Amino acid sequence: MPPLTPTGRVILGMIALGSQTGYDIKQLVDKSTRNFWAASYGQIYPELRRLEEQGLIEGQSDPRGGRARTVYELTAAGQAALSGWLDATGDPSFEVRDEGMLKLFFSDIGTPDQRIRNLRAMRHSHQNTVAQLEQLDVNADHMGTGPKLTLELGLGLHRAIVEWCDAAVQRLLEEKNDHRDANQHRDASQHSDDD
Repeated sequence: MPPLTPTGRVILGMIALGSQTGYDIKQLVDKSTRNFWAASYGQIYPELRRLEEQGLIEGQSDPRGGRARTVYELTAAGQAALSGWLDATGDPSFEVRDEGMLKLFFSDIGTPDQRIRNLRAMRHSHQNTVAQLEQLDVNADHMGTGPKLTLELGLGLHRAIVEWCDAAVQRLLEEKNDHRDANQHRDASQHSDDD
């Protein structure tokens, strides 16, 4: 049997937590793992078919309100695959896809003002994530241990990025002021030499 894809892992985990349809899975992803492991409908539905073909899940037609829908359950093989993935040793992969960091990497191509604006936008984005996670934290008592620990990690990570952005912007503003002061001093020296 082929190894689980990243989206397959998300789907098996969400079904194990009680999400039974593709729509349910997407809704739970958007409320929980989206900030660190997103999945789109375009990923979820093809993966549901693959997992069913592999015998890891079983789908039953369960139309509601005139809508066709399929309810999925883990098979014994699906439970074993999910358990095997959770039990696997080794370094878990870590991938960051952050457009703000990408802009920062290429910021030498732009202007110092663009760099500062992009850092401020990056900070704003991460501050918004902190606010969203803090809203979830209000209801953390109703979460399981795994989601609660993940929420704590996410809050710490995004708060650290906000603090780093603040410090980086401050440093860049100071460098910009120092550069401006040095230019003014040089210009003043040239004028006095001309006298």
